Amino acid sequence: MSRFTPLARSVLHSPAWFVPFDDYARRVRTAGVTVELDRWTGGEWAPQDVAAVRTPSAALVYPGLGRRGGPWRGGPERHRARFSAPGYRPLYPADDEPFSSGLVGVEFLVHPYDDAHPPAAQTEPRLVRLLPSASFPYPPGLRTAHGVVLDAASGAPVANALVEARGRTSRDLVPWHERTLTDATGAFRLALRWEGEKDDEDAAEETFRLRATERPGRTGSLTVRLPGDAGRRHVIEIRDQ
Repeated sequence: MSRFTPLARSVLHSPAWFVPFDDYARRVRTAGVTVELDRWTGGEWAPQDVAAVRTPSAALVYPGLGRRGGPWRGGPERHRARFSAPGYRPLYPADDEPFSSGLVGVEFLVHPYDDAHPPAAQTEPRLVRLLPSASFPYPPGLRTAHGVVLDAASGAPVANALVEARGRTSRDLVPWHERTLTDATGAFRLALRWEGEKDDEDAAEETFRLRATERPGRTGSLTVRLPGDAGRRHVIEIRDQ
């Protein structure tokens, strides 16, 4: 039997459970992570003066959000959570969703409830990946590719574009995946910790294929060869595919 009473369960209920995840270090991260909450009023997003609570399991939750003290009417309200952390940029689409640079938060519904009508459903934890930004403090000596993502037609910088590289290690064929997000000026800096493609086992040159995505149907690509391209500023142009 649960040690919580129905009233305690309604107070402790959170309509959203967020787990910030450091995509570079491959581990859950809460240190330095802040989250801001907005509510949709029907015409705009209004900031809410509600602080997230950090649980012992490193989740960020909003216990009691949606709870009413008396009779209430109306349906659920749209909310969104916006994350930030020094040296990181949040990747808002879930793992099974297509990427779009236009997303600026994780949206969720807050269903109203009271003590007589407790929350009807449990909330599943939502992983929020934090990707290294252009200012991420990579360790000294780590290989990176840096540059800018631009719109091919206008030449304007593409902010919050996803830049990634994929490959497999040569010996055991283990897949690897590095990714980052551009800043407001379209700048990026992508780690290349793993080995790239080689013409043969003893070749000194490694080839990496970078891909930038603004949204479905809007992508660009670039080939980087190391060590020849080390230190070069790369330009990836986004165009309709």
